[in-house]
Amino acid sequence: MIAEPDGPEDRLRRFATIWSRAVFPVTSTSLTRPEFEERLLPLARRLSQALHARPLDADEGRAVGAGLVTAHCTDPEALSRTLDCVDAYLVLYCGAGGDQEELRARCSRLQHAMAAGFAQALRERTLAEQEAISAAALQAQGVVAQALHATEARFRAVFEGAAIGIGMADLEGNILQVNGALLRMFGHSEQNLRARNVKEWTHPEDAPQTWTLYEELVRGEREHYHLEKAFYRPDGTVLWTNLTVSLLRDADGNPQYQLALMEDTTERRLLNLRLRYEATHDALTGLPNRTFFFERLEKALGAGQSQRFGLCYLDLDGFKTVNDSLGHAAGDRLLVEVADRLQSCATAPGEMVARLGGDEFVALTTGPDTEREVDELAARIMNALLAPISIDGRELTVRGSIGIVEGPAGTRSPAEVLRSADITMYRAKSAGGNRFELADEEADARAITRHGLTTALPAALERGEFFIEYQPLVHLGDGSVRGAEALVRWLHPQHGVLGPDRFIPLAEHTGLIVPLGRWVLEQSVRQARAWRERYDDAGPLRINVNLSPCQLTHPGLVQDTVDILERAGVEPEALCLEVTESALIGADDDLLKPLRRLAEMGVDIALDDFGTGYSNLANLRRLPVSILKLDRSFTQSMQQFPADPVDLKIVEGIVSLAHSLDLAVTVEGVETGAQAEQLRILGCDTAQGWYYARPGPPDRLHELALIDATG
Repeated sequence: MIAEPDGPEDRLRRFATIWSRAVFPVTSTSLTRPEFEERLLPLARRLSQALHARPLDADEGRAVGAGLVTAHCTDPEALSRTLDCVDAYLVLYCGAGGDQEELRARCSRLQHAMAAGFAQALRERTLAEQEAISAAALQAQGVVAQALHATEARFRAVFEGAAIGIGMADLEGNILQVNGALLRMFGHSEQNLRARNVKEWTHPEDAPQTWTLYEELVRGEREHYHLEKAFYRPDGTVLWTNLTVSLLRDADGNPQYQLALMEDTTERRLLNLRLRYEATHDALTGLPNRTFFFERLEKALGAGQSQRFGLCYLDLDGFKTVNDSLGHAAGDRLLVEVADRLQSCATAPGEMVARLGGDEFVALTTGPDTEREVDELAARIMNALLAPISIDGRELTVRGSIGIVEGPAGTRSPAEVLRSADITMYRAKSAGGNRFELADEEADARAITRHGLTTALPAALERGEFFIEYQPLVHLGDGSVRGAEALVRWLHPQHGVLGPDRFIPLAEHTGLIVPLGRWVLEQSVRQARAWRERYDDAGPLRINVNLSPCQLTHPGLVQDTVDILERAGVEPEALCLEVTESALIGADDDLLKPLRRLAEMGVDIALDDFGTGYSNLANLRRLPVSILKLDRSFTQSMQQFPADPVDLKIVEGIVSLAHSLDLAVTVEGVETGAQAEQLRILGCDTAQGWYYARPGPPDRLHELALIDATG
């Protein structure tokens, strides 16, 4: 196995070696093959440098082609083998570190330039030889004639044997000569092709500068130009070419002919168009995909100030159910039918529909009056989804939620527009679906803030940004502090201190509530131990910790609680876990089993927010609770004097029922002394609220406990 060369110089010499071995057998030279390789090495180096030059210098390619003639590589086979060698090995050995597709294209252009340089040098050499022959005609008429014939024969062989199309015309555009490759490209006979004038070969897709460059060349102001050009064939099909046109001058330097070199790129172009289509269109529905849509949206947002845009972001309601029940094949057929209906809704100029992925689609409209048009577009989409879709003999009802964003061009980026549309779409879905909503900046800001808080939660827990405040629980009979409820807070770097209502629902949604709740429980139990060690005279203080529904279903709840209590050296009786009434409505035995185990250990279980969950009071007999915690809505009605007698009767009844079941009653939201007195008369056991103390640091509770203990 032959090792590949390592350095650039080694790879360049390897290319020169391959080139010399290919060309040497058909070269008339007195040099040995290694000496001939050294002769080609500078030409190889020029090709390598030209391959990477910015911009591409075709003169280098023409110089290399002329260098072949100088090196006596004038046999037609020498040029053919050289072009084959350059095509196969130049990029391989000299194209390291570059875009291979671009280098291939540059290599092709260098080949064209080499062929042009070779042809021009060979022709100039022929003219030089002709002049030398003419000067020596009287002395060696026969030898001159033979040399001239041989030179012309070589030129004709190169001209006819070239794989690329070659044509020569005068400066008026009359075609003088064409080779066989050019005839095959166009499908013309030589007679028909030579009857045409270069100026007749126009095409609607000609670049604007095409004929300007041509006129400059025939006037002698330009030596050559290169571009991509299309031609019509006799059968009406289009021939795409890489075209290089060079100016040939006579011995005095006057413009005389134009030489065209053409490479047929039709198949390559069709392949590129196909690849472009596949890259910008959804394979399932045929609609434009996310890439194509963002291109169009970016263009729409970059339009003039008088232009506006409107975007409808559609998500199908309940599509997952179709996939889960009927299978993904049925879901795909449903998406295809939906795509067809959406496509029929966006047929006006400036409108398009795209599939972003899954069951998400977008419709875009542009123009000066999109405020009205986008509403009409959304209405057409909703109407198009009304008719059921038949899939596998089933009539499926399709509904969708749409978020609409509309505004002037140039004010927002594509990412910002799509984010707003996505947020608005989910707002429509949260409102029940099968509807469309207009974007609202304030709603967007709230959603973005929620998202930011959600993503920041895990790192916040790791960085220790959470802390706990404690609100005392006071006995209504003697006013003593019996414990405190632990209330977690988040000290956010940007938003300041956030209450649990801002982040607990987010933690529930992401599952972070489990490690966060474990941290709160651990910190609270440690604080309970500190209170008992430092303020034993104040009596036993109990710590109340809230449990979320997600924590209730976590399999490690009981073991985590036991481990935390044991590590802190705290008895279970010092802990009370608060569970909301709504979390236990309809709870089965599996859900209640962890609470029963904790209650059997001695941990108190409090039913929080009691009176708001509309639960059956008879269920209290099966719940492992020891405390009912009345919702603050009951105390609010007692702020006015006299209190509402109905509310008083309800509270009195709840207290009587709770005591008959050996349950203690705690009341939240006590803000006045009148409320506290009324609740004491009604028989409530403990209370908490701003009347006693707001939530605060643990030292605040120490002070209250000591005051109660001493006085």
